[in-house]
Amino acid sequence: MGVATPPPVTTRTPLWLTLPSRFNALTRVQALWTLGLLALLLTATLLALAAPGPGAGHDGASVADVQGEVVPYETIVSGIRGGGDYYTVTANALRRGAYPLRPFLTFRLPGLAVIEAHVPPLGMQAILWALIAGTAAALFLRLRPAFIGPIPLASAMLLLAAGMVAFVQNGLIAVHEVWAGLLIALSLALRRDDRWVGAISFGLIAMLIHETAALYVAIMAILALLEGNRREAFGWGATLLVLAASLAFHAHAVSEVVRVTDPMASEGAGLLGFGFFVRAMTVSTALAALPVALAAPLVGLALFGWASWAEPLALRALTVFCGYAALLGVFGRTDTYYWGLMIAPLLPIGLAFAPDGLRDLAARARDRRRIIVKRLVR
Repeated sequence: MGVATPPPVTTRTPLWLTLPSRFNALTRVQALWTLGLLALLLTATLLALAAPGPGAGHDGASVADVQGEVVPYETIVSGIRGGGDYYTVTANALRRGAYPLRPFLTFRLPGLAVIEAHVPPLGMQAILWALIAGTAAALFLRLRPAFIGPIPLASAMLLLAAGMVAFVQNGLIAVHEVWAGLLIALSLALRRDDRWVGAISFGLIAMLIHETAALYVAIMAILALLEGNRREAFGWGATLLVLAASLAFHAHAVSEVVRVTDPMASEGAGLLGFGFFVRAMTVSTALAALPVALAAPLVGLALFGWASWAEPLALRALTVFCGYAALLGVFGRTDTYYWGLMIAPLLPIGLAFAPDGLRDLAARARDRRRIIVKRLVR
C-alpha cells in the first residue's frame, strides 16, 4: 500500500528578520496566488498617477499646503488667548475666511486649540517633540526583537523618520492630524495582549483631537473581540462612547453660534478610489521627494512588508492601513488628503519587512519538490 508523504517545509535563514516571514510556510500554489495578488497590488498603486492632486486645483502639492488651514486656526488660538469663547471665536474666524460652518464637524474639537491657547509656543513645540521622541522610542523597543542586527533595525528607524517628515515641520504644529497620527502610532506600539490600558488611553486622546481616529479605535475593538479579549474590547468600546458624548456636546455648542445663512460644506462623497489613498500617502511621507511613478509602488511594497511580518502587531497595523485606505478612497476629497497623516509614521516601516517576504515568497513559488510515495509492506 502506498502512502503519500508531503515534502518537509524548508525554513530558510531570514535575511533581516529574526523569524521567517509569514510567507515561508506557503505551498507552491499558495505562493503563486500570493505573487499574483502582489503584482495586482503594485499595478493598482499606479492608479495614483491618475488620481487628483491634493488640494483643490492643485497638482503635485505637498503636505505644506495644509498650512493654508493653519492660518484660521492660529487666529482661533489667538482669540482664545484674548479671553474669547472657543465656539464664538471659531465661528467668527471661519466667516472671515469664507469657510463653511455646517455641518458641525467643520468646527474642530476644541481640546487642542484650548491647550495651545494656554501653553506658550515653545512649550507646545517641546510637547510635540516629546511625543515624537516617545513614539520613536516605543517603536524602537517593539521592533528591536524583530530584526537580526543593528543595520536592519537602523533601516526600520530611518523608514520611521521618513514617515515623520511632516511631523517635525514647525509650521504644521497646529494640524490636528499630526498629533492624532503620532498618538495612533504610539498606541499601536504600546499595545500587547497583556498590557493594553496605555494603548487605549492614547487612542482616546487621539480621537478627542481628531474624530477620524475613531476608525482606528473601532478596528482595535473589533480585533480584540475576534481574538477573545473581551475586557480589552470593552475598553476600546468605552472610549467610543466617550467620543460620542463629546461629539454630542460639540454639536450642541456649534448650533448655538451657527446661523441659518452660514454656508454648508460640500457633501460630495469623494469616491476617488485606491489611487487617491496611494497619492495621499506619497505626499504625507518622504516619498514626496520621488516621482509618483516610483513612490506609488513603494506604498504597495510597504503594505506587503507589513503583511510579511509574522507578528500580531503587523496584522493589526495592516488592518488599520486598510481601514484608512477605504476612508480616503470612499470619503476623501482633494482637500482632506492629509487624513493620510493618521497612518503616515508607521506605513513606510513595512519596507523593512519586505525583503524577507519577497525572498520567501519567490522561493516557495519556485519550489517544485514532488510528493514522496512510500510503499508499506505488511
